[in-house]
This record gives sequence, C-alpha cells and structure tokens, in this order.
Amino acid sequence: MKAVLPALARPLLEPHLPAGVDVSWFASREEAGEMIVDADIAWVDMQRGAWTAETVAKATRLKWLSTIFAGVDWLDLAALRANGTIVTNGTGINALAVAEYAVMGILVAAKRYDEVVRLADRHEWTIQAPGQVELFETKALIVGMGAIGKLIAERLAAFGVAVTGVTRSGRDGTLRPDEWQARLGAFDWVILAAPSTDATKAMIGAAELAAMKPSAWLINIARGDMIEDAALLDALNGRKIGGAFLDPTHPEPLPPDHPLWSAPNCLITMHLSGRSQTRMFPRAAALFLRNVGAFVTGKPMENVVDLEAGY
Repeated sequence: MKAVLPALARPLLEPHLPAGVDVSWFASREEAGEMIVDADIAWVDMQRGAWTAETVAKATRLKWLSTIFAGVDWLDLAALRANGTIVTNGTGINALAVAEYAVMGILVAAKRYDEVVRLADRHEWTIQAPGQVELFETKALIVGMGAIGKLIAERLAAFGVAVTGVTRSGRDGTLRPDEWQARLGAFDWVILAAPSTDATKAMIGAAELAAMKPSAWLINIARGDMIEDAALLDALNGRKIGGAFLDPTHPEPLPPDHPLWSAPNCLITMHLSGRSQTRMFPRAAALFLRNVGAFVTGKPMENVVDLEAGY
C-alpha cells in the first residue's frame, strides 16, 4: 500500500506507521504531484488549497485523502466521491486556536484595540478610550455550532455574553438555518463559524447586514465567500454596522488594492487564526496515525467527511 506524506512530518510519523505502508516523503509541490499518481493514501497539504487540489487531481487510484484543514471546499468533492475516495479532515486540530482568535476579534472590536495600537505608533497619549463596550450582558449569534462554535460559546459565556447558536437541526435550543436571519437585530456580535458549502455561500448580504444593529460587529472565522463583499463595503462605508473582523477573505490572498483593506472599521487578519499556535503538526500527526491504523485494519476512522454535505 503506497502512501505520499510530508517530509516535515517524517520524524513524527515514520516510527509509528503500520507494516505494509510504503511511504514516499515529499518536500516540494512538484514531488507531491509525481508521487501521488499511483498512491493509495495521501496527505499532501500545502500552503494554498488550490495547490493541494491540483496535486490531488493527479491521483489515479487514491483510496484515502487526509488533510489537516477542517474546510474542504477547495477540493473537487464530486470527483473524489465518484472515485470512492475517503476524505478525512482536521476538524478539532485548530479549534482552540481559532476559537481564541474569534474571542480576540470581539475584544479588539469592543475596546478598539486597533486604534489604541495606532495611537501608540504615533506616540500619542490619550485619556479617551477608543472602545468602551463591555462584553458583559451583550448578545452573540454563532452561525455554526460545531467544534469551533462550541468553544467560542464557552469562552464568551465566561465574559457574561448571552450566546445563541445556529445548527442545521436546531438541537439544544439553537436556531435552525431558516430562523436566524429574522433575529439578527437582537445581537451585538454575529459570528460566522459554519463550514463552507453551497448553502452558506453569500449567506451575509445586503438584507442581513441591514437587519443587524447599527453598532453590531460581524466576526468571520469561517470562509470569506460567506459574505457578499459589495454589500459589506456598502455597510461599512455607510456606517450601517459597527464593523467587521475578517480572518478569511475572498479571494485569498486579498489583493493589495482591494477596498476592504481601507474600509472603515474593517479589521483583516490574513486567515491566521488556525496558524496562531504551535501544536498543529503534532496534533495532525497523531490524528493521521490513529486513522492509518484504522484504515489498514478496516476499523472506523475519525473525521470522515460527508462528501455530499461537504463537511
């Protein structure tokens, strides 16, 4: 059984791989593309999803694709489904880091710490705090109460924030997908933490932004294509909402001349939330080893993606 795995993970993986797995270790995009052609197993994550997708498309007999990323919208899921390829993702690997980043974004917005930093850069002392919002007794809507959404909710609850979640089923008192838009005006923080699917693309448009409080902030730690840029720019430039904290954008990287960079009250963090930690690779390696053991013995695997649903 042939596997293509990242050379960077070799010290973590090689001593623990089961017998019968013949590994080719790639160190470049070109090597991965050559090695994957006749591979049965592949973990070929690269810096950009498009590069990984191009590599995966070269596989001819891939039985299992492992990825460190939680979102898999950059893959050709229909082709993988047609080929019978199992896909496992990295849900949970970066969940803590991303949840912390979301809470950081809310705190930065509440206290306008971005403006504090700019004052400090100019060596200007002020006695007027740029941001005076207290999180206590504010309300947050979390669209997507998966692993990350639940962690965000737990952390916001510690600040005294009343949290309402959105799930497909409406479980545990959450709102269903057809219910949250009508409630947008009740929240101070609207947090996007849902997986990227056809159903979530452009889920925040002109109507949703108009329904938000004029003081409310939009916090996106999911995918950039969940927000209509033109509508968001209109809302920001017209001061129709408090602001936006955008970790992902669409496209990525965001072009230097894109108007979001200079839009008022728009904070962009270059999709760094999942990278803001040091344990990603060890956690990913441990997950891969558990899954490769299950794969070769025919046991249930962890984090198997529903290729029809897209997550």
